[in-house]
Amino acid sequence: MTDTDGDTEARTRRAFRVAYDGTTYRGFQRQPHGDTVEDTLLDACCRLGVLDGDPRPAGDSRETPTGWAAAGRTDRGVSAVAQTVAFDAPDWLTPRAFCGELPDDIRAWASADAPADFHATHDAREREYEYHLHAPEADDDAVDRACERLSGEVDLHNLSADPRGDGTRRDLSLSATRDGAYLRLRARADGFPRECVRRIAGLLAAVGAGERDLAFVDRALDDEPLAGPEGIAAAPPEPLVLVAVNYPDLEFAVDQQAAATAWTVFERRRVERTTGARVAAQLRRGASRDP
Repeated sequence: MTDTDGDTEARTRRAFRVAYDGTTYRGFQRQPHGDTVEDTLLDACCRLGVLDGDPRPAGDSRETPTGWAAAGRTDRGVSAVAQTVAFDAPDWLTPRAFCGELPDDIRAWASADAPADFHATHDAREREYEYHLHAPEADDDAVDRACERLSGEVDLHNLSADPRGDGTRRDLSLSATRDGAYLRLRARADGFPRECVRRIAGLLAAVGAGERDLAFVDRALDDEPLAGPEGIAAAPPEPLVLVAVNYPDLEFAVDQQAAATAWTVFERRRVERTTGARVAAQLRRGASRDP
């Protein structure tokens, strides 16, 4: 891309914080079929002229800006508060400008200047997820004890869709906090294998319901694989949110206008879903009555 004088436009590595409602996307990472968050971000880059040419169909072969990388590959249906993407960007590309070409359910809201060799995946020190587990009758004490067993230096190969290896050994911090009918599960580590947090949520739900005991939690951390009926299924993706990614050497500046717009957009979605829940509750009450 060139500026008005015909010179090559100067670009520097910049990291953007991005929030998104992932319930209608097939995950973050681009793929040949279906809309993803990454494809939508790259489409915006094309429309802004950060990438040459027109927006391209979804697919792994499409071009990306120099240095393009993201903090994590959230699964289909998973949302994020602080997904982080970094690439070589022109000075004028603020979060506000980025949002101008993004749909309402994806909002850039902060940015940080980064070193030329910064990589949003490899340079992330910690990632933190929160899972909203509907568990009104769970045994909270049992869940807390299970969280203690799962915290520390552990091998999560039985709680992942990835094969066992270096990527399944993590220093995990796990906690559960009662919030009305929900347990807010918070999981923090330098990284997570595929489906790991969702499988942890599934295991804790079973412990809270009395379907699994602490001995099974210990068994899940053993070297021996769990297979067949002993395997731990992943909980649904929609209650999972990537809430934080830590880069110790970056200082993010909030774009106040972009952040205000994001608040408005997601508040509107909150009201819509709360209203939908009230309608569903009325239908449930009505359908339970005698004809």
